[in-house]
Order: sequence, then C-alpha cells, then structure tokens
Amino acid sequence: MAIDLGTANTLVYVGGRGIVVSEPSVVASDSRTGRVHAVGADAERMIGRTPATISATRPLRHGVIADFDITEEMLRYFIRKVLDRNRAHPRLIVCAPSGVTEVEKRAVEEASLAAGARRVHLIEEPIAAAIGAGLDIAEPVGRMVVDIGGGTSEMAVISLGGIALSRSVRVGGYEMDEAITRYLRAEHALAIGSQTAEAIKIAIGSAVALQPEETSEVRGRHLITGLPTQIDLRSEEVRAAIGGPLREIVDAIKDTLEQTPPELTGDIARDGILLAGGGTLLRGFPELVAAETGIPVFLATSPLTCVVTGSGQALDHFDQLSRSGSARGRK
Repeated sequence: MAIDLGTANTLVYVGGRGIVVSEPSVVASDSRTGRVHAVGADAERMIGRTPATISATRPLRHGVIADFDITEEMLRYFIRKVLDRNRAHPRLIVCAPSGVTEVEKRAVEEASLAAGARRVHLIEEPIAAAIGAGLDIAEPVGRMVVDIGGGTSEMAVISLGGIALSRSVRVGGYEMDEAITRYLRAEHALAIGSQTAEAIKIAIGSAVALQPEETSEVRGRHLITGLPTQIDLRSEEVRAAIGGPLREIVDAIKDTLEQTPPELTGDIARDGILLAGGGTLLRGFPELVAAETGIPVFLATSPLTCVVTGSGQALDHFDQLSRSGSARGRK
C-alpha cells in the first residue's frame, strides 16, 4: 500500500487496484474516553457541529503528526477499510514533506507500524509528485516541483532521482482559509467556520484579477448583534485576504530558484515548473507563478492525486527503496 498522509486529505493506493480511498484527514473522538466515533468524510461533517464531549479534529498540522494516538487510529481505519484480515499487515510507503525532521519521520513510521504495517518506507512528496506526473526523474536533468497542500508548500529541484535542493514553508490552503476568516471578522464583523471559508476560496478565490469579478453570498454570525447575517462578498476582497499566504509561497519559489545551481536552473527555464497539490487549483495561481518567475508553468494532470499515484508506482521498487533509504519493520 501507499498512503499520502496529508493535512487536509488522506489518499490510499493499493497495488494492482489503484486509488481506493480519498477522504479528509479528520477523526471524531470522545474527549473523555478517547473512543473514536468516526473517521474521514463522516468525521468532517461533524466539524463545528459536535456536542461538548466529542471533538472532530485534524491529527496532522503542517504535514506532520500533531496527535500521535489519533493518527494511529486513522491509519488503522484506512488500512482495515481496504485490506481483508488475511492481508492486515501490508508493506507501506508513506509520503512525507521534504522538510520534516528525523523526529517527525520517526513519528510517522511508529504510527504506521502501530496501525498494522509490516514494513514502512517514507518517500518525499516532491519525488512522488514528479513520478505521478510522468516525469523521468532518473535523468541528469533539473526538474522543479512545487507541491501546495493544506498545511505545507514544498519547492524541490530534482535531478538523478534525488532532491538536489528543497524548501518547505508551513503555509498552504488552511492559511488561506484562516486569512479569509480573519478578513470577514475585521471588515464585515462576520464570524464563519473553516468549511465556509474554504467554500468561499473555491467559489470566488483567485490569485490574479478575474474578468469579470464575481460575488458570492456568505452567511455567518454577526459579531455585534449575535444574529445570523448574510453579506455579498466580492472576489477582489477574497484576493486581498489571501494575498499574504500567496506572497509567502511565491517568495519561497523565487528563493529556491535563486539558490539552484546554474546548470539545473537552465534545465528548469527550458522545461518549466511542475505544480501539484490541491492548493495549485486556485484560479490564476499558475499564471501568477509564471509572471513572477518568468518561467513556463504547467499543472500536473491530476494535482490532487499525483503524489499518491507516484507513491503507488514506487511500490514496484519497495525493496530497492528500502535498501537505499530508511525503512522500518515490525519486531
């Protein structure tokens, strides 16, 4: 199996079957007993709607484990969901951000083994994204991958099957959602939830000016009266709200290019930058990156799934990966 354990969504790939699970990385559990009530899509529907004794949380923050026990339960749920009891201890490839520390890597490995995996190998997300997008990463050619997820954004330059240079910033789709929430509180005295903010971003959010600009009805609670309120929000306002996180991401891309060796930079300027991850689906984002860097930009065929697809393709080489990198097994 291969698992893309993301801050926003978890995708599972099973050898010979393809992608079999794509669900939110959310777990609803009892705060007193720790008993898990729901995982994935069922748990996401509970966010902001649970009684006091049940909390619906995301156990990963910025691409790494924030709650070990809940992550273990979530992994166990997904493994058991797709495998029968006779194959309950699979060999597992797990995607990890390129900027994680050794302690954070160890946490992912330990959680995977505790959830039932027989052996675990970590693969860096930019490498997996490049494989899933169909790039030949084994060539002595520089390739740049930008992967924007819910909690992290990664920029990596790949050559000869490895990462020559990488940068990871803990800014992603959730920071954009939080920026929209803050803007509405400050400018319209309107309180909204995280799911509403994400819906606004998808509906009228953009990285560049739209022709024509758009508006959307937004419902929330007025901070002064405390009553349900509806406003008309303009796309220009959303673009201004998410401008800060977008600027951080673009600056990180430019910094990575500045530090790239000249020969690899020439390859990237010729072949372009690959965009992957759900955050790159923001309207106008490819155009913004192309304008800021002066380099051609192309979107992966399936930005949301190319990381787990690449990890799944790497399953055929599990033994070679284990010999060349870190792999841990059950004692």
